[in-house]
Amino acid sequence: MADKRKASWGSGELYDLLCLMMLGTCVWLLGVQLGAFRSLDRLIIEHNLADLFKLGFFMGLGAVAASASKSLRLRRAMRERDAAEARAAETARHDPLTGLANRRLFAERLDERRAGGPGGRLSVFVVDLDRFKPVNELYGYEAGNAVLRAVGERLVRTLPAESTVARLDGDEFAALVESGPGGEGLARLAQGLIAALSAPVTWLGHEIKVGATVGIAAAGPEAGSAQAVLHAADLAMGQGKRDGRGTYRVFESAMDEALKARARLEADLRVAIDAGQIEPYYQPVVALPGQTVTGFEVLARWRHPEHGLLMPSSFIPVAEETGMIGDLSYLILRRACLDARAWPNHLQLAVNIAPQQFQDSELALRILAILTETGFQAHRLEVEITETAIVQDLEATRATLGALQALGVRVALDDFGTGYSSLYHLRELRFDKLKIDRSYVDSIAEDHERAKLVDAIIKLGNSLGLVTTAEGIETKTSVDWLASQGCDFGQGYLFGKPMPRAEIDRRLNEGLLDTGPVAPKRDAVSKPVLIDKIEKAA
Repeated sequence: MADKRKASWGSGELYDLLCLMMLGTCVWLLGVQLGAFRSLDRLIIEHNLADLFKLGFFMGLGAVAASASKSLRLRRAMRERDAAEARAAETARHDPLTGLANRRLFAERLDERRAGGPGGRLSVFVVDLDRFKPVNELYGYEAGNAVLRAVGERLVRTLPAESTVARLDGDEFAALVESGPGGEGLARLAQGLIAALSAPVTWLGHEIKVGATVGIAAAGPEAGSAQAVLHAADLAMGQGKRDGRGTYRVFESAMDEALKARARLEADLRVAIDAGQIEPYYQPVVALPGQTVTGFEVLARWRHPEHGLLMPSSFIPVAEETGMIGDLSYLILRRACLDARAWPNHLQLAVNIAPQQFQDSELALRILAILTETGFQAHRLEVEITETAIVQDLEATRATLGALQALGVRVALDDFGTGYSSLYHLRELRFDKLKIDRSYVDSIAEDHERAKLVDAIIKLGNSLGLVTTAEGIETKTSVDWLASQGCDFGQGYLFGKPMPRAEIDRRLNEGLLDTGPVAPKRDAVSKPVLIDKIEKAA
């Protein structure tokens, strides 16, 4: 646009000059043909006006020069204004950090390419960086900016020359790519992008590593507006993030439906927590080998008004991702404590606490408030945590566990053997129980290697003075074997499925549950001493 205006100003000046020259030529011809110049000469001579005419000529020449100078200054100012407007328009369409197109220009280019008529197959790539946030936290924002600039350069180098590359926002980029028929070329291109962006970025002697997840959407005329295409590619990228990152996904209409269903689920979950639609179910925990019921693990069930009874796997991950898990857990704990007050005093409740809650320094105070409100005794409560909570922040976990145990609450390490826990964690954190994951227990009869691992976990717990509970018991053979190895407690469908309070009350009243008290386990040698011996032996 600026070039067009520059050309128009140049042609305008030439036109004005030509007009003035033609006008002067016409005046001269008229003067010569009509004899006006001869009459003027006689007049000047007769009245001695030569000096006066010379003065007028030079004054006129000065006025013409002044007018020309003013015209030139005016035209220069107009050119500068046009250049400033062009620079402003360029800035408004480009990212100042990377120099790439921004979202506005990307949408314009997409509309232009689609309006240009049939060509190759157009596709939009949305690229989102993985593990970018820690870069700013560990190295500072200058390092983050350096990584973003490097990512922009690599995108331009890796993609075909005619592609349009843009930085949409933050660590999210987009590319408009023309490819041939079929999806093989797009797949290779996406894999090449992921590989290029996964290479380290060198900054001040540091090698900074990030990754990338790519979403791809077709950008033909049938795909809708530019924003609709970007939204589709973004949905595909989000699916790639959920599937493990460092990969690519192509948009499918089912993704949009899944996103809408997820949004509805989130909204319904918020209502369910406020309305108390989520209720505790109780699965018996029995002592081995006598199978006397010693307590219950509390499991959440959502009594959805439209979909019926929903299992935890359908809503607990959503609660964790959206930050609703705290409210949900406290709701379940409060209702369970109220339910269990009327049960025999030696029956315990085991409740799961999400890893995110262990980062809350007031977790112990919140649980104490619930125990005080409901009148439930602290020694009857057992809190279960997974190994994920340990590795997120060891010091915060240590402080929270100490505060809970000071209240008299027992703490169990759930799903032991499936995560990151080690002898170091068992030494540093004072657990009361180890729970053996069902993935080990359900195959001990057929898999001798799994049986050896379960036996090792039981012996480790016994030597450290920790009670052990095996989950997922479904056969009598498993019960006999676990009891013979020294496992203290068990739970699973063999002893009872999760049940609502009304069913537990009925079974207790009818004597269908053997709830005789169980003798406490004798403590073994102190944990730190034993672990030191084990580590030295290793």
